[in-house]
Amino acid sequence: MDKIEKALRKLSERERGIIKELLNDLAVGKTANLDIKKLRGHDDIFRIRKSSLRIIYRKDPAGRIFLLAIERRDESTYKL
Repeated sequence: MDKIEKALRKLSERERGIIKELLNDLAVGKTANLDIKKLRGHDDIFRIRKSSLRIIYRKDPAGRIFLLAIERRDESTYKL
């Protein structure tokens, strides 16, 4: 089991639904309504915020998206 699957198991059914919607929006390029920020110190790593949930991902020059983490916000969320 990889890190993303393990993180999704820890979330409630409602939170998994929210994550699914956010990832679908990101995949189709519908990012206007998403709270996206570039992480400080990284040129290619971003986060999406929705209440206490965070999706941290990397975008390569070709435009491909790699999920790095899906977590609830806490003091260790952004330590990559």
